[in-house]
Amino acid sequence: MLTTETTKAYLSILREELVPATGCTEPIALAYAAARLRDILGVWPERIRAEVSGNIIKNVKSVVVPNTGGLKGISAAIAAGIAAGDAEKILQVISTVPSDRHGAIAAYCQDTPIEIVCADTPRMLDIRLTGWAGEHSACVHIANSHSNIVREEKNGEVLLEKPVTDSAEDSLTDKSVLNVADILEFANTAELGDIAPLLQRQIDCNTAIAAEGLKNNWGANIGSVLLVEYPGDIKTEAKAWAAAGSDARMSGCELPVVILSGSGNQGITASVPVVRYARFLGANQEKLYRALLVSDLVTIHQKSGIGRLSAYCGAVSAGVGAGAGIAYLLDGGYEAIAHTIVNAVAIISGTICDGAKPSCAAKIAASVDAGILGYSMYKNHQEFKSGDGIVTKGVDDTIANVGLLAQQGMRQTDQTILSIMTERCK
Repeated sequence: MLTTETTKAYLSILREELVPATGCTEPIALAYAAARLRDILGVWPERIRAEVSGNIIKNVKSVVVPNTGGLKGISAAIAAGIAAGDAEKILQVISTVPSDRHGAIAAYCQDTPIEIVCADTPRMLDIRLTGWAGEHSACVHIANSHSNIVREEKNGEVLLEKPVTDSAEDSLTDKSVLNVADILEFANTAELGDIAPLLQRQIDCNTAIAAEGLKNNWGANIGSVLLVEYPGDIKTEAKAWAAAGSDARMSGCELPVVILSGSGNQGITASVPVVRYARFLGANQEKLYRALLVSDLVTIHQKSGIGRLSAYCGAVSAGVGAGAGIAYLLDGGYEAIAHTIVNAVAIISGTICDGAKPSCAAKIAASVDAGILGYSMYKNHQEFKSGDGIVTKGVDDTIANVGLLAQQGMRQTDQTILSIMTERCK
């Protein structure tokens, strides 16, 4: 039985992680910082210096910023925040920008000097914007998580300052309480009253953007391709709907997404396949909510060792989480869920993150497929065993190995990816 403290920690983690965002969270974090910069300065800056970590550059380069008329890149995200952002909305900072503001955003982006510097920082997520207007200046610093403002200044005077570390989990609930056995216990026993609204918003938002991705022409249309070219079964449907949500989101769809571990793609991947399976199986709403708790928390458990931004593709963690949620719907037992996770991790770990862009949808489809195959292996009495690659005895120890792989083993990979993207892929 879970202690009261552990239950409270799990609830706190879910409240921190399941939040809405409009657009890819890295450009939106820039837009949020820019909107705060403008508010502090009191006018639109005449010039801006953006000092950002390499992973911000990587994840903003190729994704469309919503409500900008199709603009991409760091300057576009900053311009959107300055010219039309509402900082009170945080990660929905540009969610309500009318189309008649697109011209102002484009003009500011084109006419305002915006210097972009790759910051020398150990943090994977680091944004420092400084703006000048006449003799006045202001600065906003976000670190470690997308809306975590740690410092604000005006004319050299510190207005806000928070303690900050180099940990991706800085200012967040301690996730060392997470383990697969307790996640299952929590999913089975949690009172749903407090968290049902969070889970229902995740279902509603993420299903809506997936439906939009299938209905209209977005990105590379991976979701639609899957439905056309592959058998019309629930496995294909689960992959296609998840991919379609990313198709739309990466290409500037204005619909909001409930994110997970700071990522909309992970929020979509961890939820939409579980929703499609629940509907296919005729599961009731309570069963769906509890399956989502498994999927969300297994995803967060993996990501807590990896970090919010990494060379390791976050869709993999969410696809594994979705596999665990589907295993909960089909079986419900610890053995099924643990074996699903280990099998899925062994199949697809090491997939690289080369930034936010349309191909994320295809990686999502592959990750969900790995999650489903992980359960199918268990059902057929097959498994990857300790000593097979990075697999070791115990599901939580295998998850820890993934964190080690991502944080230490792929550090140079991350630098090489950024170098290729900025120097060879113009």
